Amino acid sequence: MRLPYLLAFSVLFSLPPALHAQADSVALKALIQEFTSYRPYDSLNVWGMAGEEELEEQAAELGGFADRLGELTDLSAAQRIDAELLRFVLADRIYRLDFGTHRFPLNAEGGFLTDIVYRYGNRRVENEVELERYTAELAALPAYFRHQRAALSRGLAEGKTNPRRVVTLVLELIERTLAVPPAASVFHRPVVHYAPGGDRVDSLVSAVVYPAYRELADFLEEEYLPQLPAAPGVSSISGGREYYRHLIRYFTTDDEATPEAVFATGEREVARIRAEMEGVMERVGFAGSFAEFLDFLRSDPRFYAFTPEALLERAAWITKRIEGELPRYFDRLPRMPLTVTPVPAALAPNYTGGRYSPGSYAHRRAGAFWVNTYDLPSRPLYTLTALALHEGVPGHHTQMMLAAEGEGQSDFRKSLYLSAFGEGWALYAEYLGKEMGMYETAYDDFGRLTYEMWRACRLVVDPGIHYFGWSRERAVAYMAEHTALSLREVNTEIDRYIGWPGQAVSYKMGELKIRALRREAEERLGDRFDLAAFHRLVLANGAVTMEILEEVVRQWIASTSSDQD
Repeated sequence: MRLPYLLAFSVLFSLPPALHAQADSVALKALIQEFTSYRPYDSLNVWGMAGEEELEEQAAELGGFADRLGELTDLSAAQRIDAELLRFVLADRIYRLDFGTHRFPLNAEGGFLTDIVYRYGNRRVENEVELERYTAELAALPAYFRHQRAALSRGLAEGKTNPRRVVTLVLELIERTLAVPPAASVFHRPVVHYAPGGDRVDSLVSAVVYPAYRELADFLEEEYLPQLPAAPGVSSISGGREYYRHLIRYFTTDDEATPEAVFATGEREVARIRAEMEGVMERVGFAGSFAEFLDFLRSDPRFYAFTPEALLERAAWITKRIEGELPRYFDRLPRMPLTVTPVPAALAPNYTGGRYSPGSYAHRRAGAFWVNTYDLPSRPLYTLTALALHEGVPGHHTQMMLAAEGEGQSDFRKSLYLSAFGEGWALYAEYLGKEMGMYETAYDDFGRLTYEMWRACRLVVDPGIHYFGWSRERAVAYMAEHTALSLREVNTEIDRYIGWPGQAVSYKMGELKIRALRREAEERLGDRFDLAAFHRLVLANGAVTMEILEEVVRQWIASTSSDQD
């Protein structure tokens, strides 16, 4: 489907054209501002708990936003991008509300429980007023958990549930949380610098918060878990197959994408990357089989750090090396600094090898490349360069902070994250790292390929699990056979896909589109192609759908060609 709103103007006769355009422009700006500040549950309680009636009202209100948006037709090119992105977001939110995704709110990392860790991880109480507000939130936590239990129970009744594996992992997370003394917990962290609040918060955690976690665990283990279907895929729940088809369209930002097409693309990419990996084996002179080479990489101590500090130092050094090369490939970079920190201990066992935590000027917090230092024998050094490129620079940190610092963009656009664009860009950054000379050894290059293979395998195992009925064991075996990820990483990744259907395909599908657009620009512009200008163009609008990005790049190609003819 093409984008007529990017290619043609509507002609309406209720107002003179100039006045109508001005009216639509003002109305769109107001609509976006209204949507950005839309917080339907903030007035209900500190945890934003909404019942079925409130959720129905929200669906109607979001539908009202969509109806008003559809009436705005006379917009500039930039505003048409705004309008299309808002339409895309509204359509997904309305679909999820109608489907009832709030009735299965868990994932392999904890779901709403992990949100609590994020909520308080960077919170800072500095006075009595803030302490009162914070303790009120903690005191309300049992009610929030009861609210989530009610949603989970309704999901059971409707056949819309979380997978067994996800619930098992959440139970393990709860046990780890309860094993930490209150004074060392994530709940104590906000009052570390406000001594008068320490004892009060710790007493509240011991008497109120931890018992609420225990009650939730008892419910999950005794009532919820025994009634769950054995299959891990979302297609096992009521309406799950059509829901997964929606997720594929959403996470690829492609209305024509299907699970079948994604699966076929994955198989082609796996075969291509496997041939490149075997070429690296020849370069290092390894005489054994592919499986034996993977065993060698997973077991040889030279490829692993011996201490968490050593792993963090290596990640920091790689990040600084990359930063030194960026001006050769980018003519605009973010002002926000980037730091390297470990994944929080409470999250680390079930967490991926690394993650990016965005910086914030409002909260005076630098961007952070999180590195998982848990179970060091499962954290290979040969993939660390690819990870740093992806999570830090020029990957997520560069993309997200440029969007946040962009002038003239609405708060909606600055904060919008679309996985196909953001993860596609970050995977493209791994590919760009080879051009930049960041992969110092053949083993580092194999690490790049194993990360690319990992994302290609996702195109196979995600629809395999959620659409074609694969077991968890089959998915684990497939990824272990084709990548050099450690077995812990493989298992953690498969659990993540089970709990977050569809998202995993966005990386490779987005990267393939960005690379295809770059090839098209290089072929059509020849010597006039400017890589830094291409990167600036791709990142200039923040997160956009792949269809919008294609239109923007092709207009740039046409403009550049005509300017220099």
